[in-house]
Amino acid sequence: MSHEEFSIRVRAKLREVGMTQTDLANHLGITQPYLSDILLGRRTGKKAQEHLKAVQEILGIKRGD
Repeated sequence: MSHEEFSIRVRAKLREVGMTQTDLANHLGITQPYLSDILLGRRTGKKAQEHLKAVQEILGIKRGD
């Protein structure tokens, strides 16, 4: 699954649960632009990967689904 496809799934799940990217970013302790960069694959470092795993756990989705 591409970063773009995953980002679309995250946005759909956020709508489903009534959250915004800003809500999710605040929950993670990061900014919304940084979250967007992570979801689109613009940030790929160790910390970004940790945040990506947290997003998956919070929303109950996987990159491979």
